[in-house]
Amino acid sequence: MPQPLLSRRTVLRGLGAMVALPWLEAMAPLNVLASTPGGRAPNRLAFLYVPNGVHMPDWRPKDEGALTELPETLKALAPVKDHLLVISGLTADKARANGDGAGDHARALAAFLTGCQPRKTDGTDIRVGVSVDQVAAARFGDQTRLPSLEIGCEPGAMAGNCDSGYSCVYSSTMSWRSATQPLPKEVNPKLAFERLFGAGKDSDRAKRDARRKSVLDFVREDAGDLRTRLGTGDRRKLDEYFTSVRDIEERIERAERMPEIKLPNVTKPSGVPAKFEEHIKLMCDLLALAFQTDVTRVCTFVLCNEGSNRPYGFLGVPEGHHDLSHHGNDAKKQAKIRQINTFHVTQLAYLLTKLKSIQEGDGTLLDHCMVAYGSGNSDGDRHNHDDLPILLAGRAGGTLKTGRHLRLPREKNTPLNNLWLSLLDRMSIKVDGLGDATGRLAGLEG
Repeated sequence: MPQPLLSRRTVLRGLGAMVALPWLEAMAPLNVLASTPGGRAPNRLAFLYVPNGVHMPDWRPKDEGALTELPETLKALAPVKDHLLVISGLTADKARANGDGAGDHARALAAFLTGCQPRKTDGTDIRVGVSVDQVAAARFGDQTRLPSLEIGCEPGAMAGNCDSGYSCVYSSTMSWRSATQPLPKEVNPKLAFERLFGAGKDSDRAKRDARRKSVLDFVREDAGDLRTRLGTGDRRKLDEYFTSVRDIEERIERAERMPEIKLPNVTKPSGVPAKFEEHIKLMCDLLALAFQTDVTRVCTFVLCNEGSNRPYGFLGVPEGHHDLSHHGNDAKKQAKIRQINTFHVTQLAYLLTKLKSIQEGDGTLLDHCMVAYGSGNSDGDRHNHDDLPILLAGRAGGTLKTGRHLRLPREKNTPLNNLWLSLLDRMSIKVDGLGDATGRLAGLEG
């Protein structure tokens, strides 16, 4: 009698722990999730945000069409070039003043996924709109353990005045469940890990932590039983996955033991790695695990808050990012901005390479992802919100034609939300509108 196939929702359980599994051959390649159209692997959706715009001459590809040569800032993405779609000419109109005066940084992040004008207030009467990630989360929230995951690498206040009369919540929050309900991001990798792998009561998790063991130790019995039902290939894949989980745990534990690096203008919460690059990579690995195990299909990742003045001394750039972004066409400042932009893109390359390395069905995890990367500002010196730096990675199950540069007429001010509507379509989510969207974005299929 043939061995029954595993459910895609199979999890390993133990005291205070619940470990979801990656896709295995025993789960059947053509039936990864019965809830997806045609039994295909589901598309995942991630948004990565960087603050203060970029130095556009080093970002924008020279020619439209095939990405034959990447511009300076994007060169780190060469190994995944065929999975990229660089889009020029999109506009975030609701990040503009539109009569509200100063506050471009707060508006840039608040409007990025909502396409709505944030109410200018530093009080409790905040209002903007529902973000695209939460439209997707509402659709899939009952099919995954977490409806969505909100992470970041820089803590931010949820109240107070941070930008010309705008509440700090606008500058530090990308995800909005409703017009008045922001979803704060988790910046501590340990707490993000607990969201993915913790289970049961807080007291159970506390007992597990007190024993200072891996979550894998607490699901060992379930794992041993599962291995007896798997083929050689699946056992190898499971071992690789467990190794990845343990590696993240060890890096988190190491970060907790390391002394903090004293940096100006940066507050580092407990459990955050001393090295910024390690912090970002940990969060990227957690994002990849969340998608690999289908714990969630939606994630937002704010690398740094909008208007961030974080220094990058480890790059030889001791000045604050925001200060440098007001470069006044000073070539030396622009060169330092390029260094910061390149560093951020290098972290994106790390994430995309990770997703590309994970096999899923007849492709890779990156083949079943849509990873949008960009900023709600274009040139940080001008604070303009047209011709935004937007990059889309992944093939969305073959529904995106990648490896090219799509250039839209800048003068048409095509809403950024037109792109977001088009991504929702690829998750089989049909909505009539979103923020200031005027329709779907043409040209994504080539």
